[in-house]
Amino acid sequence: MQNLKKAILYLEDGLFFIGKSLGSHGETSGEVCFNTGMTGYQEILTDPSYAKQMIVMSSPHIGNYGTNNQDIESNKIFASGFIIKSESIEPSNWRSEKSLTSFLAENKIVGIQDIDTRALTIHIRKNGAMRGIISTKDFDRDSLKKKINSIPKMEGQDLAIKVTQKEKRILCNVEKPLYKVAAIDFGMKSNIYEIMLSNGLEVEIFPANTEYKEILSSNPDGIFLSNGPGDPAAVSYGIETVKKLLGIKPIFGICLGHQILALALGATTFKMKFGHRGINQPVKNLITNQIEITSQNHGFAVDEDSLPNNVQITHKHLNDDTIAGIKCNEISAYSVQYHPEASPGPHDSRYVFQEFFKMIEKNAKA
Repeated sequence: MQNLKKAILYLEDGLFFIGKSLGSHGETSGEVCFNTGMTGYQEILTDPSYAKQMIVMSSPHIGNYGTNNQDIESNKIFASGFIIKSESIEPSNWRSEKSLTSFLAENKIVGIQDIDTRALTIHIRKNGAMRGIISTKDFDRDSLKKKINSIPKMEGQDLAIKVTQKEKRILCNVEKPLYKVAAIDFGMKSNIYEIMLSNGLEVEIFPANTEYKEILSSNPDGIFLSNGPGDPAAVSYGIETVKKLLGIKPIFGICLGHQILALALGATTFKMKFGHRGINQPVKNLITNQIEITSQNHGFAVDEDSLPNNVQITHKHLNDDTIAGIKCNEISAYSVQYHPEASPGPHDSRYVFQEFFKMIEKNAKA
């Protein structure tokens, strides 16, 4: 039987919700934002891109299929809190190893359930993502308000340096890899490098703050810029590294990597009102005029008006017309704002990996 306690979610604008505990007891804080996916809660929780964020799942029933040791994107939970309407306390799936609340408690993650997540999602859509606190021990709203003022806002935060791996590592599944990719880890999901490995590549993963000379010394055939959390403009070392790599090797970026590439090319980024988070985000490929349903997770975007003349927009998000992909017409460099590996989610965009592999092959032959 679950040991449920009274819990409160308090937002920085004074709105609060009273519910029951989910996972561990205690107190946690972060930026409150919503995800529209019906599935994928385990991948969301373990995605480093969600560091310092408390995730609201807009779908009402979460935990239906439990959790397991395979559907994880990293070695731990990076989300700082979890907010749902109702947990399915008896998961039904042959792969399930433990319940959602057990998974959260085991990782010491504080969450809240039995609140109106539809009302909360609408509030965030109307007022924007904001700081919040989940607590099972402090229900004094004046006290919670004072605590919130000490929580850093997402703007200006370099979180990539906090989630990146500390040492270089090399991954390969074949005896003779076709090519070598140098991946800069700003908060990389495991399913990204799994796709590269499954295509016969060797992946050498570097910490986010690695100098460009060290990356080039491994003689890679291509450079990959990973996803990650926080404000892209705050990752100054990563931007400078990419500037020095431009034109030397083919470059491909995803999400934060997309934003860092744009910044290195001379563009700027901005904080979105509530971002794009979910596995049902519509994107139009402006090259082929085809529509893709994509998986996304980002709270910042590239400013279209800031793009230099040599950068072409390749994809647009159909909900708000923000940039979802770019390429540089003078060098081999391109990026997308969504997750083409989409685990879980649609596979409409898997082709962008093949474009990267073709770019590597063409450059190697040249």
